[in-house]
Amino acid sequence: MSMYGRDPWGGPLEINAADSATDDDRSRNLQDFDRAALSRPLDETQQSWLLGPGEQKKKKYVDLGCIIVSRKIFVWTVGTLVVSAFLAGFITLIVKTVPRHRHAHPPLDNYTLALHKALMFFNAQKSGKLPKHNNVSWRGSSCLDDGKGQSGTFYKDLVGGYYDAGDAIKFNFPQSFAITMLSWSVIEYRQKYEDAGELTHVKEIIKWGTDYFLKTFNSTADTINTLVAQVGSGDTSGGSTTPNDHYCWMRPEDIDYKRPVTTCSSCSDLGAEMAAALAAASIVFKENKAYSQKLVHGARTLFKFSREQRGRYSAGGSEAATFYNSTSYWDEFVWGGAWLYYATGNSSYLQLATTPGIARHAGAFWGGPDYGVLSWDNKLAGAQVLLSRLRLFLSPGYPYEEILRTFHNQTSIVMCSYLPFFTSFNRTKGGLIQLNHGRPQPLQYVVNAAFLATLYSDYLEAADTPGWYCGPNFYSTEVLRDFAKTQIDYILGKNPRKMSYIAGFGNHYPKHVHHRGASIPKNKIRYNCKGGWKWRDTSKPNPNTLVGAMAAGPDKHDGFHDVRTNYNYTEPTLAGNAGLVAALVALSGDRTTGIDKNTIFSSVPPMFPTPPPPPAPWKP
Repeated sequence: MSMYGRDPWGGPLEINAADSATDDDRSRNLQDFDRAALSRPLDETQQSWLLGPGEQKKKKYVDLGCIIVSRKIFVWTVGTLVVSAFLAGFITLIVKTVPRHRHAHPPLDNYTLALHKALMFFNAQKSGKLPKHNNVSWRGSSCLDDGKGQSGTFYKDLVGGYYDAGDAIKFNFPQSFAITMLSWSVIEYRQKYEDAGELTHVKEIIKWGTDYFLKTFNSTADTINTLVAQVGSGDTSGGSTTPNDHYCWMRPEDIDYKRPVTTCSSCSDLGAEMAAALAAASIVFKENKAYSQKLVHGARTLFKFSREQRGRYSAGGSEAATFYNSTSYWDEFVWGGAWLYYATGNSSYLQLATTPGIARHAGAFWGGPDYGVLSWDNKLAGAQVLLSRLRLFLSPGYPYEEILRTFHNQTSIVMCSYLPFFTSFNRTKGGLIQLNHGRPQPLQYVVNAAFLATLYSDYLEAADTPGWYCGPNFYSTEVLRDFAKTQIDYILGKNPRKMSYIAGFGNHYPKHVHHRGASIPKNKIRYNCKGGWKWRDTSKPNPNTLVGAMAAGPDKHDGFHDVRTNYNYTEPTLAGNAGLVAALVALSGDRTTGIDKNTIFSSVPPMFPTPPPPPAPWKP
């Protein structure tokens, strides 16, 4: 039986009797359906719907006092920390127990190695009360009475400074040049000294010299009329047997004879050279303002003295004429004026250094066999390089440009003369340039030329200039550097004799250096004036190695006689070693570490070139 109803949407509504089920049947069917559905796992949200609030899954927490965190997070955090600590400890244990393979620093180049030794020579030459850290075991304090006990003098004492060579004389003219050269090398190559670990050492060497120079004149005065030229004596002419620094052969520590003091009142060359030394050193010590100003004041006083009281310090038959004769003082005017300009920034010094008349007297416009040879006597080549620097980097313009261009051109010519393509100077078969034309003691001139060549090449590179012209031919800066390297390499051992001319460097070097202190053993025996002669004349090697001393050098045939009494081969000097140090530091270390371009200009005011005067009015 069926019943028909009316669908409100217009269709018939049919309800079958079979579809009408009891409540029990319907409930049973729903239970079957629920079991099928609940056979899937339910997430927490679904469970909360079904179970109600009273049957939720409880989370566990850990109370840390200041914070409550999930136990699960707490366990994970603690576990992570424990594992991390274990791994860190394990790695540390491995690092400490496994043998280390350290990457060694690249070996030092020969120039740096030789630099360390060359500086030690100055420690061995010190006069006066030596510091504890002097590091020359066979030397001690000496000549502590120099300049004392002489009434009516402008100096209190003359203790300190450096012995010139193998004797114990203090020649202030070449000593001043040595300090100027050392200071110049520090100003240009401070970073290289620092990289070599020698900056503090070389500054201490310079200060030992400048402290002594300040004693040799009234350094607190603005005007002076006398200057100490020399301490000690070496005159043995006429067969004199008076004990002095040449007649006697004694350790400086044992000297008991009188050491006279030589002064001068007309010594422009000495005054200007010492002024250059103090001015250059003032730039080295510019961070020590008080000391730097003290040096500048002394330099001004000395230069004024040199200009007002003209004359050569070695004139008039003085002893200096025999050992360190000065041929002129005009080159010292250019040299000293340039250094005082850099130290003070006062343009009056630049005007003087660039005065054409002074330059002409100094020989800047003519050649000659020794043109371009820098030495303790003639500083013109160095002064021209120094002033070319000003033109390259600051271009001061009028009114200095014309003479600076001349200095620059002359410097280029000098650099050309050093090259093997030109015949200005001969060379030995072994390749050593003969800057003194075969005369004895050649190495002091060679090292100065090597320094100037390297320095000038660095100037050109810093000015982004790849080279320079020698006539129609262009040469790169590398050619200059190669010249310097070949000459210094010769001195270090690349020569026909395969020997180093620096004591203590290499396996084969001079063992009979002409030097009193090095040749007499320090054995608690005091040898008197003549008692040391046996050590002078023995054929045995020196008992003490004069580390870093550059011998006078070979002859023009590359020959060398390692004989103590032949000073033309075996005697070192302050001036020679100063040039050696300068050349070595210039060539040492990283090739990319060039010059310090700006420090030398630290006192120079900004340059605003004065315009040249207008041309004369046109007249028809």
